[in-house]
Amino acid sequence: MSRMCELTGKAVLTGNNVSHANNKTKRRFLPNLCQVTLISDALGQRYRLRVSAAALRSVEHRGGLDAFLLKASENELSMRARLLRRQIVKKTAEAAAA
Repeated sequence: MSRMCELTGKAVLTGNNVSHANNKTKRRFLPNLCQVTLISDALGQRYRLRVSAAALRSVEHRGGLDAFLLKASENELSMRARLLRRQIVKKTAEAAAA
């Protein structure tokens, strides 16, 4: 499993540890990933996602998983999140038509 947020695409970055003597050694900056269960209002189901803490705050700010996914661009979402987004779009379109 890759160390990548399923909603924002935030992943591992690389850089250097720099000592007082200015010696540089490679290091990795890992995202703060949390295993969370989010509820989709449109689909009425729970989904377990691996999400960064910043993305979790963004989901809360936008008003839930459905609102976040509808506003997010497809290219930064994981394959599972893209499938979920398509299902939500389809379900909301059906509800609007009815």
